[in-house]
Amino acid sequence: MSGEVKVTLIKSHIGKSQSMRGCLLGMGLTKREKTVVLKDTPEIRGMINKVSHLVRVEE
Repeated sequence: MSGEVKVTLIKSHIGKSQSMRGCLLGMGLTKREKTVVLKDTPEIRGMINKVSHLVRVEE
């Protein structure tokens, strides 16, 4: 796994568990429709998998 992934928050974190909110905050996603570019690491992939229903991922 090398390179970068582009992650966009498409659904709100309101009403979600504290651990999901922590994952989103850890990735830098604080508002809807915000996009961040992150390194493609196993740790980031795990965070994305946890909140996959809230985000859109582009390679």
